[in-house]
Amino acid sequence: MQHIERSIFDLRRGLPVIVRSPEGDRLVAPIENLASELFASLPALTGRQPQLILTRHRLARLGIDVDDEQARLPLDATDSREDVIRWACSPAANLSAQRIQSDTGAGDRAAVHLMQRGLLIPAALTVAIGAEQSQALDQRVAEQEWLSVTADDIAAYGRDGARLKRVSEADVPLEHAEHSRFVIFREADGMREHVAILIGNAAQWPDPVPVRLHSACLTGDLFGSLRCDCGPQLRASVAAIARRGGGVLLYLAQEGRGIGLANKMRAYHLQDEGLDTIDADQVLGFGEDERNYNVALDMLGQLDITHIDLLTNNPSKLDALNQSGIEVARRSGIYGRLTPQNARYLNTKASRNGHWLDALLAEP
Repeated sequence: MQHIERSIFDLRRGLPVIVRSPEGDRLVAPIENLASELFASLPALTGRQPQLILTRHRLARLGIDVDDEQARLPLDATDSREDVIRWACSPAANLSAQRIQSDTGAGDRAAVHLMQRGLLIPAALTVAIGAEQSQALDQRVAEQEWLSVTADDIAAYGRDGARLKRVSEADVPLEHAEHSRFVIFREADGMREHVAILIGNAAQWPDPVPVRLHSACLTGDLFGSLRCDCGPQLRASVAAIARRGGGVLLYLAQEGRGIGLANKMRAYHLQDEGLDTIDADQVLGFGEDERNYNVALDMLGQLDITHIDLLTNNPSKLDALNQSGIEVARRSGIYGRLTPQNARYLNTKASRNGHWLDALLAEP
């Protein structure tokens, strides 16, 4: 697993990696931090022209429907680095559907998965490596200048990388819940840590146990951003669980509905230009919600919690938790506050994500 983690960090630095798959080796480069020199050198390094791999969400935004999760755009010598970046994530891009080919291979799919796991723009440049160039690139790998990984290992990493280990815990008195204990869970790859906040005395918790899943929001939780209702919702959840006699709040490292802080800021910029949250994420290549709640299921399992009262307005959380030995016996709404700055955001969650927010949005 360590070589997959190292490849993700290299991609975040703008370095290419080699992905090996049954259909042949590919040099993979990220769109973010794509150096002009690297882009210009790709044909000479590989003996082939690169192609741009885009998600179906990005292509849908460009008016192109595909059946698979990704499709490829073969590039030619006249396509510039600026063209590639525009096609990957610009709201003003135009692209002919005739140029798109849907037959992506395992290496191409693995490349996009690496970008997603690294919280990068979910698009990748991939180039098949010609026989004449393979020895020189293998030498770079041998000298540890570049890394190589297999598509099979990347797929296995996608299945196993989020497994959690309980690593530390301590009492942390909170303003609305003085008797609270923080339990830290670390994903197997070491990249993310999630927190279970145990409120009250576990031996005296009600049945079903009040549980809240709260995805991290730096801007709202810490700085009090008015663009969302996350901070008030977080504090209301802690207070509600304490009033009910205790329970658990899972604080999940899934900023920006799973796209990461940098992409969240990109999406905010697009929202300032008139897009709603879902359309802004789609421009960047993401779906309407990139979160994965398997980590929550793992945390609850390790805490021996199986019968819960879920504090949520989100039907996706209800569906995700009502499985794998967890029974959602009851759902309770939990609200932040409506402001002029977050009204469009909340209305989008209600109208396009199906969140149960009628009571909040009905406020005068």
